[in-house]
Amino acid sequence: MSFRPTTTQLLAVAQAALAALTVTGISSASATTTTPDPFYQYTDSTPLSSIEPGTVLKTRTISLTVVGIKTSVKALQLVYRSTDALQRPSTNVTTVILPKCTSTCPNKDKVISYQSFYDSLNPEDSPSRAYAGGKRFQDLIPGLEALLVSPYLQKGFTIVISDIEGQNANFAAGPEYGYNTLDSIRAALNAPEAGLTRNAKVALIGYSGGAIATEWAAELAPSYAPDLNQNLIGATFGGVLVSPEHNLGYVENAPLWGGVLEMAFIGIARSYELDITKYLSDKGLEIYNKMKTQSIMNVLGQYPKVTWQGIVKPEYWDRTKVPEYVTSVNKIIMGTGGTPTIPLQIGQGTGGIWEGTKTSPIYGKGDGVMLAGDVRALARQYCDQGVKVQHKEYGSSHFITAISWLAGATPWINDRFDGKPAPENCASIAPGNSLAPLVYTP
Repeated sequence: MSFRPTTTQLLAVAQAALAALTVTGISSASATTTTPDPFYQYTDSTPLSSIEPGTVLKTRTISLTVVGIKTSVKALQLVYRSTDALQRPSTNVTTVILPKCTSTCPNKDKVISYQSFYDSLNPEDSPSRAYAGGKRFQDLIPGLEALLVSPYLQKGFTIVISDIEGQNANFAAGPEYGYNTLDSIRAALNAPEAGLTRNAKVALIGYSGGAIATEWAAELAPSYAPDLNQNLIGATFGGVLVSPEHNLGYVENAPLWGGVLEMAFIGIARSYELDITKYLSDKGLEIYNKMKTQSIMNVLGQYPKVTWQGIVKPEYWDRTKVPEYVTSVNKIIMGTGGTPTIPLQIGQGTGGIWEGTKTSPIYGKGDGVMLAGDVRALARQYCDQGVKVQHKEYGSSHFITAISWLAGATPWINDRFDGKPAPENCASIAPGNSLAPLVYTP
């Protein structure tokens, strides 16, 4: 199979397809029962606690499947040791797409770590399963994303695409996304079959759900993976979830994005092992039981009237009085895990009204699901800490902004690999929202 379309054209197709699925609310996107794949299970007797993060535990070679079609492109799939949100040893899976080289591969040590926006509460929706032969409806997103990074594959780059949510599909749990991403790159460097050297250069890229992983990997790398941090040359991300507490208020009652409120609530609670069912109203329990294994592909547009007060019991309407919620949501505010040492390119839309989300009276404009003021605040915070940041806002919605962002991200990444000085526009970034943690009020 040959990959010919341009990156921008392919992203337009991917976003248009997802938008169409959202509008129609196709029910076939619901979770299906599959036979567990033993490849994903770690059964060795050696405790994970005695194994270094990024260690390869299992390896297999696959023919990459893209939107249900098996290609001639070969990829490694690696089970590797990582860390969960509670700082416990865990295992995860990544896919390393290998360049097709007839003799030498001069660009093989150039690595694109692409973080997928597969956004799901079901582990079966992970990219690794799609690439290993998936033909389910949910496999459409990872398949199309493989096409998005194909121009780099054509140049002989190595592509790493991790199951960023981990094996429990902990949707929106930022730090865990970051650990899984960093350890997936470590695993790729540790796998002899990948043919990478310790001097490989790695660029991080992701949009929306993929931006969560990209940003958290960049900020956690200096402390969690200092050995890997020297390999990172830059991170570009767009459509950014900076402070989920803010976003929950922004998407309430939104016709398209309202269901993301409950998805994030479930995923974050799962990541920190919180029993949220005790807080939920009858309506909340009904939505929880329906949504807990669902993909974003059959959540978007299906919960247009969801509000926090509508899904929890009256005594929990004030979120600041729920200590478990306050503690966990504060842990996932971007910028609280450290400071990146690599250049950043950040893109964010402000035309959320296009997707039916009203401007927040507290937090201002967003792209329909992500808040521009929060993103500006994060960018300015990193600027103040000495990070080279190129920030840009687009007057379009979440889906449309993805196209514009990627059109700028591609040359930015190319310049990082070419060793050019990173651009920055810190002085022109307007003030944003406060990113102060939520305060518990007994």
